[in-house]
Order: sequence, then structure tokens, then C-alpha cells
Amino acid sequence: MNPKVSIIISTKNSADYIASCLSSIKSQTYLNIEIIVVDHPQTTDNTFQIAQQYTDKVFKHGVERCPQRNFAATHAKGEYVFIIDSDMELSPRVVEACVIKMQSDSKLCGVVIPEESFGQGFWAQCKKLERSFYLGVDWIEAARFFRLSDFNKVGGYNENLIMGEDWDLSQRISTLGQTGRIAEFIYHNEGRIDLLKTLQKKLYYAKIFKKYAQHTQKSNDFNNQSSVWQRYALFFSQPKKLIADPWLGLGMLFMKTCELGAGALAIIISDPWLGFKLVFARSQELIFNSVSYVYTSAKNLIL
Repeated sequence: MNPKVSIIISTKNSADYIASCLSSIKSQTYLNIEIIVVDHPQTTDNTFQIAQQYTDKVFKHGVERCPQRNFAATHAKGEYVFIIDSDMELSPRVVEACVIKMQSDSKLCGVVIPEESFGQGFWAQCKKLERSFYLGVDWIEAARFFRLSDFNKVGGYNENLIMGEDWDLSQRISTLGQTGRIAEFIYHNEGRIDLLKTLQKKLYYAKIFKKYAQHTQKSNDFNNQSSVWQRYALFFSQPKKLIADPWLGLGMLFMKTCELGAGALAIIISDPWLGFKLVFARSQELIFNSVSYVYTSAKNLIL
């Protein structure tokens, strides 16, 4: 069997990235693919025109990613849908590996594809290091490859969400079956990261964090995703990776601390009760676990 795969890409001012993204799709070893690009109506660059060079399914629609992606799904003719961002590039066997994985087990309803960051400058290298800690962590990674019928069955993306939408969709589809994983990578082009702009984006997303908290299907995943301790526990679980390049390790920890701090501040401003409740709970968790860790480590050294 050679089922069609519909690859969906939402864009907004993506001219710097979209050609590389679409070229990586055209270079796939799996050939039965259709590409659907939905560009934001307020795009001011030539993203639309560039996309037209690669596919005839290019549309203008939506106010955010979720409406764009759901609109694209209504035009999909494939048995499977694969949702990616415009700043992503696929390794050559990604689609082939996803199709083989799904066809090998009828219980599967989604496939997780590991991601690796790349970009220019110090902060992009810090982001690459950070993302490397998330490989194989199921409460961080989300499936991107689904049967179109399952996507439609759960109602597609929740259009009330602006952040956490990939986690939310993956969680809802996982109620239909199991989630698999492949070894092929998606490469995420971070470009040249401006730390201040990154923090501003975190502030924006954190202000609407409450919506994801209300809609999440898996409370354990949410607790881990919002836990400062769990995030730092991931980092310090691989100390050799952190100290391989000390300045890079320190830079990554500094950047993530700034992002988490900006997020906490935004939640407190947008919803003081939720913000203080969350910060208090996470602070308690961080202090308790830190003390326990130090005590256990000291005890082991003595004994």
C-alpha cells in the first residue's frame, strides 16, 4: 500500500524559512505526498508566492495556527496528516518512516518525530542544547503524524488555544490508541535568537496559559510541563552534557530561567489567583525536592 500523506504547514511572514522547509518535503524518499500551506492573511512578505512554487494548494486563512491547520485539514486528501511548522526541515526518510510505523501496528493513532534545533549565534546553540534533553521525554514531545480520520474524530485543533495546542491535540488523539515513535529527525531552524524577543514571546504565550491548563487531557503531563523542578531535573540528569561546554551549559540554564521567570510573571499579571497558586505550588516543589536531593547526596557521600 502507498497511502497519500497530506503535509500541513501554517505560515506567517515565513519567507526566510519556507523554501527550505518545502524543499525538504520535496526531497522525501516517500513520494505520495501533497503539501498544503495556509498563510496568515496579515503576512507582509512573499511567503505566499514562494509556497506557490512548490504546491498549488496555498491558501490565505485564519488568525492563529489552530484555525489555519484545521482549515488545511478540510482540504486534505491523504489518509494521513502530518503537521509541521514553516521553520522545520525534514530529514529525507521522515514520511516513509511514519507511514511504515503506522501501518505496522493498527493500534497506533499517532507518531512522535524527534526534533533537533539548529541556528546561528550563542543563544541558538543554547536552544539546541536545551532541546537535546527532551528527546524521548513523553510529556515534552508531541505527536505530529496522524490518520486524518482520527484528527477529524477528535475535532482537530482546539481553536481557543494559542499555546500548548500540539500537546493538547496529541493528548486527545492518544485517547483513541497508542502513540509510536520513529528515529528520523525534524530539524528546527531557530535562526538567530534575540533573547529579549524570546522573552516577549514567552510573556505573550504565558498570558493565555490558563486556557491550556483548563483544556489539557492529562493532568500529570501538565504538572510536569509547568514544573520548574522537573525541567531542571531533566537538565541535571545528564551532567556530562551540561559541562561538556560550560559556557554553553550556563547560557542554556540562564536562558531557560529567564523564560520560566517571564512566564510566571505573565501568568501572575493575567490571572493573579492562578499565578500565585501555581508559583507557590511550584516553589514548594522546587524547595522540597532540592533539599531532598542535597540530603540524599550528602548521605550517600558519608556512607
